[in-house]
Amino acid sequence: MGRRVVLGMLGLGVAGVAVGASLQKGVNRALAPIGQIGGVLPAAGNGFRFYSVVGSVRPRPPAQYRVTVTGLVRGERSFSMADLAALPQTRLTRDFQCVTGWRVPEVMWAGVALPDLLDAVGVSPRARAVRFTSFDGVYTESLTLDQARRRDVLVATEMLGAPVTHDHGGPVRLFVGPMYGYKSLKWLGGIELTDRVVTGYWERRGYDVDAWVGRSNGRDDAPT
Repeated sequence: MGRRVVLGMLGLGVAGVAVGASLQKGVNRALAPIGQIGGVLPAAGNGFRFYSVVGSVRPRPPAQYRVTVTGLVRGERSFSMADLAALPQTRLTRDFQCVTGWRVPEVMWAGVALPDLLDAVGVSPRARAVRFTSFDGVYTESLTLDQARRRDVLVATEMLGAPVTHDHGGPVRLFVGPMYGYKSLKWLGGIELTDRVVTGYWERRGYDVDAWVGRSNGRDDAPT
């Protein structure tokens, strides 16, 4: 449910108390963590709230997982979990900040720094940006190439001291340390080098392309 639908529902509240109660239920359903909507995903005990733009996402077992790197690269390549583990590993501790206001402090992250993954495939001089796709089949995100080469941008295989769970976007997710959580795409399936920034799922719905933490997005209903 998008912001326009939610606002339309809010307009119906003047019809009466009964309609208002139904409306509040609808708003809660639109904005609540998915773990509170039909039990699709469990609630987190560490402060995270789980969201998905498509509802239920089919798990991908680590043994079957692959992330493909395509586009403006020297050679397209598919990485298994073992391939990612063979690359240099980066560990860092950073807060996770959702644009809706909640924050989980000092989350431990581990995985392959995106610059190291890009170096492993070789980036064409024509590349200017990186596009990410989720194996949920819908969610997308992008960074400029300069942003993608930051050392606090990870292809994360671990968080909170353990492998990334499916609910958190595993077995592999993106973590973009200096930006709001909607840039940290879950269920990472594809990485594409492009000649320009291709706006992602929430950017096409009015959110900032450059989502640095602390910068107002002018919106308050985007899930991470």
